[in-house]
Amino acid sequence: MIQLENLRYVYPNGVEALRNISLKIWEGELIAIMGENGSGKTTLLKHLNGLLKPTEGRVLVDGQDTRKVSVAELSRKVGIVFQTPDTMFFTESVWSEIYFSLKVMGYPEDEAASRAEYALKFMDLWNYKDRSPFTLSGGEKKRLSIAIVLAWQPKYIVIDEPTVGQDAPSRRRLEQLIQELRGEGITIILSSHDVEFVIDLRPRVILLSKGKLLADGAAESILTDEDKLEKASLLLPQIPLLMKKLSMIGVNPGCITVEEALMEIGTKVKPPKSLG
Repeated sequence: MIQLENLRYVYPNGVEALRNISLKIWEGELIAIMGENGSGKTTLLKHLNGLLKPTEGRVLVDGQDTRKVSVAELSRKVGIVFQTPDTMFFTESVWSEIYFSLKVMGYPEDEAASRAEYALKFMDLWNYKDRSPFTLSGGEKKRLSIAIVLAWQPKYIVIDEPTVGQDAPSRRRLEQLIQELRGEGITIILSSHDVEFVIDLRPRVILLSKGKLLADGAAESILTDEDKLEKASLLLPQIPLLMKKLSMIGVNPGCITVEEALMEIGTKVKPPKSLG
């Protein structure tokens, strides 16, 4: 597991980004770290593979203190997909983006090729392998950035703001891929302020605000709690908001999906009598 113990981080300019954060992230979990812009989400993510080192406290990845292990070594366990995919691209083809990153990490040619093929096929990008990564659509670029990390086969995949710049079909495909990755036994850690996307995934939600931990629990609990969301400058998702407005007719305000809402409303609202 990944453990954060009283993690505090202060940037060189004096800004305190994280304040005494303590968490345990277990293998196989799907976690969404949520909060307003500036809440500390990205700063926390960068601590998970040693890109940032704690000012106080410590971060342990499978028992290894990130202050004592190189980023290169930690990246084999914790792969980070950054918010802007273009920052991860530097070669002339989709294939070489993955293949050469594996070669740099020391994998032999045959293994690098097989890993690259696996990642591209898993992310539905095999047919684009000869294309320049910079000519892909926004959704395809996001999938390629995930494929680059997936090819390393880390135990933990961290994705910063997965839905930024994504259209509706790309968002749905990302949701499917995240669930498929989880099915492979990979721990997925997202940062997001997109409540609609997160609630459909039903992850464990870690809520931050101003560098502090506000709440930690199931999405069904955290993302239906208007008071907690307001403290993190987030809005209720649409279905919980609707169910709250309908609470006067006795419906359960904890419903989070369209299907759940329709079933709950159907038990409270009788169909009109026939006029015949």
